[in-house]
Amino acid sequence: MAQLAGLALLVVPLTSGCSMEEVLRFGWPVGVTPQAEAMRELWTWSAVAALVVGVVTWGAMFWAIAFHRKRKGDAGPPPRQTQYNLPLEITFTVIPTIIVAVLFAFTVNVQNYVDTDAPDPDVRVDVTAFQWNWEFAYPETQAPDGQPVSTLGTSDTIPLLVLPTGRTIEFTQSSNDVIHSFFVPEFLFKRDVFPMPEVNDQDNVWQIDGIEREGAFVGRCAELCGAYHAMMNFEVRAISPELYDQWLGLRQQVNPVTNAPYTAGEALEQLGCGQLCTPQAYTTYPFTTDRTQRSASLPVTSGS
Repeated sequence: MAQLAGLALLVVPLTSGCSMEEVLRFGWPVGVTPQAEAMRELWTWSAVAALVVGVVTWGAMFWAIAFHRKRKGDAGPPPRQTQYNLPLEITFTVIPTIIVAVLFAFTVNVQNYVDTDAPDPDVRVDVTAFQWNWEFAYPETQAPDGQPVSTLGTSDTIPLLVLPTGRTIEFTQSSNDVIHSFFVPEFLFKRDVFPMPEVNDQDNVWQIDGIEREGAFVGRCAELCGAYHAMMNFEVRAISPELYDQWLGLRQQVNPVTNAPYTAGEALEQLGCGQLCTPQAYTTYPFTTDRTQRSASLPVTSGS
């Protein structure tokens, strides 16, 4: 049985076309931040440790079933009982305590790293959730109307959260109504977005050390927040620092074509960097709020 189990562990990854790294991710998406990778490693090796403990436990259980079951014709006395065997009971107490202590230590270490905020981040973003969309503002900038540059999602437009790669980013989040949750699968964690975080005793400021690769990553609300919760999506658009600086500069100017401040999509389109500069979200589409229509609406041609 042990040989068959070992053979299965070797054959399954090879026949499924998955690399060992993919197998060890246990279905987790590939993270794009150092914090994401730290959390993925924590849960990967926690799962491996749990499987090892499980195999040992199952092995002992099946061994006892196979070799110590009562057989037909057995008339001898019952096996010696060990329920009051002090060394055995100490062993069964100490080993689980050590396992829990080790897991606790690794968890605290990763949690402290994920929750650490650097004193001077490169980029600051204010995240405001509301039923049923998002607003992203860049508080250290100024749009032509004198307000910070911001991106507001609507029922017709998926909001684009444009961020640079390779820079420390700080998020300050709040909600205008109920509890929402900021969730980007490639960040490998979600952050609840509370109304009045100072009253609710929530640390609503968090950071990532940087996004490690360019790309578009769908974001969602991961907290049931009302009738249109499932439609509360956004898109993180990670671009190079040089392109980001150009984009942010355009957001602080008036578009000569529309005589209005550049929207997120219009500014991206001006950069001309291929799919990454698509003016509308392409990882997710807006959904109509007409409850009689059950399909996604077509993407709009300009970002917010």
